[in-house]
Amino acid sequence: LLNLLRYLQQVATMASVTYSSTRGGQKNLDFRSVVMTGLAHDRGLFVPDSMPSVTPEEVESWRGLSYADLAVNVISKFVKEDQVPADKLADIVKRSCAAFRHEDVTPVVDVAGHAVLELFHGPTFAFKDVALQMLGNFFEYFLETGSNGGRLAVLGATSGDTGSAAIYGLRGKKGIDCIILFPRGRVSPIQERQMTTVEDSNIHCVAVEGTFDDCQDLVKASFNTPKFRDRVKLGAVNSINWCRVLAQTTYYFWSYLRVTDKAELKDKPVGYSVPTGNFGDILAGFYAKQMGLNVGRLIVATNENDILHRFFTKGEYHREPIAKSISPSMDICVSSNFERYLHFLAGNDSEKLAGWMKTFETTKKLDISGELLQKAQSHFSSARADTKMTLEVIKEYNDKHNYVMCPHTAVGVSAIHQLGEVNSAMVCLATAHDGKFPAAVKQAIDPLPDAPKQLAVLSELPTRVSDCANDLKTVQDFLEKRIAERIAAQA
Repeated sequence: LLNLLRYLQQVATMASVTYSSTRGGQKNLDFRSVVMTGLAHDRGLFVPDSMPSVTPEEVESWRGLSYADLAVNVISKFVKEDQVPADKLADIVKRSCAAFRHEDVTPVVDVAGHAVLELFHGPTFAFKDVALQMLGNFFEYFLETGSNGGRLAVLGATSGDTGSAAIYGLRGKKGIDCIILFPRGRVSPIQERQMTTVEDSNIHCVAVEGTFDDCQDLVKASFNTPKFRDRVKLGAVNSINWCRVLAQTTYYFWSYLRVTDKAELKDKPVGYSVPTGNFGDILAGFYAKQMGLNVGRLIVATNENDILHRFFTKGEYHREPIAKSISPSMDICVSSNFERYLHFLAGNDSEKLAGWMKTFETTKKLDISGELLQKAQSHFSSARADTKMTLEVIKEYNDKHNYVMCPHTAVGVSAIHQLGEVNSAMVCLATAHDGKFPAAVKQAIDPLPDAPKQLAVLSELPTRVSDCANDLKTVQDFLEKRIAERIAAQA
């Protein structure tokens, strides 16, 4: 019996984590399936059925590793040989990291008494490059090894950074068409040009009249149209795709080790302030903490579109109209990834969560109070920074510390000042390069520093973009037409 138990334990450690929908409609899917499926068929999001654990000793043993080798160790906690062979996983991760301009991939720097995790050294100068380089390479591997008959139509919505990062991760990939919806006039000019100047035939940029939430609703509705979804082999690049969140956990482990490289901070908990719109970035930090990483305070930092701040301070998750801000990637009124956290808050009870989401979708309101609100507040703190506060931070850090940040990063920095959390064990996530938002930054810094040459040349390149009405059938017809035209041209 003892030998049998040992054998079963060994088998369990060799098997990959499985995933189920937050709403209970799909259970025990493997990693390949959830990556290729994206959004669950019951409109829920996939969450791990079990959370792998790491010990302090194990994390310490990773201290001398490169970013890529560390990431392989973290991801392999979820993805074993039964899903991706170890040598192939290492190849996928290392090729993804090789796309970054900095040898540390996501370097940690000390500024003004706290740390900054610079996540903007990838191809599109935004944090989403970390996950989307990996997701593109996972897609490619799964298609090459039998998934979907070798075809995938990726449909994504962007408030600015996801679109270009997805495009740079998927451009030229065999068997993949990438269709990105963005709200006309609601992304920065540079963000738009990063998308529309890519000439690869498998990339299709679509401007939609409306907001990011309208674009996101079109994506979700397409996944909830079974005949269309199955006919075009629909896939997701937004952070509804579990692979995005998993990849982002890696830089929490990396930054924790870099902060605690200092002898005086060894074994101390490390806190994080995260500029937050769709909740995926900070959710990755929450999952890293659940795995056993010594994470301290997690701060949700919002701009004027503060549905998450209202939830964590008052227990009110109420949908309100979007306010256009200088940090457009956070101009979101419903946070897609928040459902994953609500599932956790509901005690992983899919029936309870489904009831909450039905209430929210019907009334545009979800309220919690008492012990449930206290539990949420024990997991996350929050703060809100409006345009005035954001510009003040950008100006102060440039004037006093010679450090320039984008408006989203400034929201996260403002939050630690508001909450009295400026200390050497607090990390602010720098989610994008300031050069992507010159109009906003110039309101605080004039003249502007020179933009990176990769961004400066965008204004000289030809663009390619299509316009679509904010209508589901119009978008779906466009997608099918573009795919058919591309396939015909290649025949």
